[in-house]
Amino acid sequence: MAQGFSRRGFLLRAGAVGCSAAASPFVTPMSFAATPWDNRLVVIILRGAMDGLDAVRPWGDADFAVARPGLVAGRDAALDLDGYFGLHPALGALMPLWRAGELAAVQAVSTPYRDRRSHFDGQDLLEAGGMSLAGGVKDGWLNRMLQGVPGATAQTTYAIGQESMLLTSGAAPVSNWAPDVDLSLSAQGVRLLEMTMQDDPGLAAAMAEAVRLADADGDAVVAEDEGERMAMMQGKALRGGKGHLRIADFAALQLREAARVASFSIGGWDTHVNQANTLTRPLKRLAEVILRLRDGVGPKVWGKTTVVMMTEFGRTVRENGTRGTDHGTGGAMLLAGGALRGGRVYGAWPGLAETALYDRRDLLPTSDVRAWAAWAMRDAFGIERSQLEARVFPGLDMGDDPGLLL
Repeated sequence: MAQGFSRRGFLLRAGAVGCSAAASPFVTPMSFAATPWDNRLVVIILRGAMDGLDAVRPWGDADFAVARPGLVAGRDAALDLDGYFGLHPALGALMPLWRAGELAAVQAVSTPYRDRRSHFDGQDLLEAGGMSLAGGVKDGWLNRMLQGVPGATAQTTYAIGQESMLLTSGAAPVSNWAPDVDLSLSAQGVRLLEMTMQDDPGLAAAMAEAVRLADADGDAVVAEDEGERMAMMQGKALRGGKGHLRIADFAALQLREAARVASFSIGGWDTHVNQANTLTRPLKRLAEVILRLRDGVGPKVWGKTTVVMMTEFGRTVRENGTRGTDHGTGGAMLLAGGALRGGRVYGAWPGLAETALYDRRDLLPTSDVRAWAAWAMRDAFGIERSQLEARVFPGLDMGDDPGLLL
């Protein structure tokens, strides 16, 4: 090998050809450090403002049907949660988790964001975790939590997906991975990599793992010629729609090993028009992700896992003229995991009478969504309440302990 050209340098250059170093599985070291706890936390940001009144339907509130004559479906006993709330049919695959106490919801929650109803500002405040965006946002609440954890390394936490997440940005090291990094190689290319790394078992293992992760759908990565490689790429493009499952597979793989925290986002929740149809797809994807995570990590790790699903704000109580809903305030969050004390809808329900609504149009928030995330971290990782309220979520009052985890 030429002087000044190491195997590690070759990998760094190879990763830089097709993607950024931060997104390349090649660049991430495979030596994992121990962490001070064994529980797992997965944070999923639902971008676009999920309608919590549709995802977790308040059938027992008489004003629900009045406000949504074109959207409200009749009660379905198979989806009944507690006699008052019911689950959207697209989340029906999660009912076994509900019955097992591994699924829960929190109704009437929001961040401190009010009135402007901008997706961008709402998401920034959700991920920043403060009281406002004044003064600029430099890091996210999940990263600030990690900054206070001794022993946390880049392999402790994974930010997964194409986009940069403010949630995990900051001084603490975080690994990044995107599901669509194209590592399809010719047979000769794979052989060259093998020869380059044959004397370094660690890097050889990293290469094999990277190739496997880059093709989580199960197709052969190795193409014998360029024509075959193009056919493979076209086949992947035609299938489409599986990125969320590849993300779940990668998260599960890391959480089975040294990773303790994972975060990613799922989009498609902005349902201004024809909500009965447009909400179904992201809800089904979310259900698929949760079940894939559970199956991927296995029973032992799932029993130590909490999944927190959050959105930037809720949607209007009344449907609009196109049988959709517009940007609102109060909404719902979902929780899953074997560590969860589930099978219940948490939160104080304010009711949907017009006089009970926020600004006479939105579900009134009765609790701060940040408090529920804070209690999940307090219960899972033993982080001091004072640190959560002052450092991780500045200005937050966590209130009474809801007993989220077992």
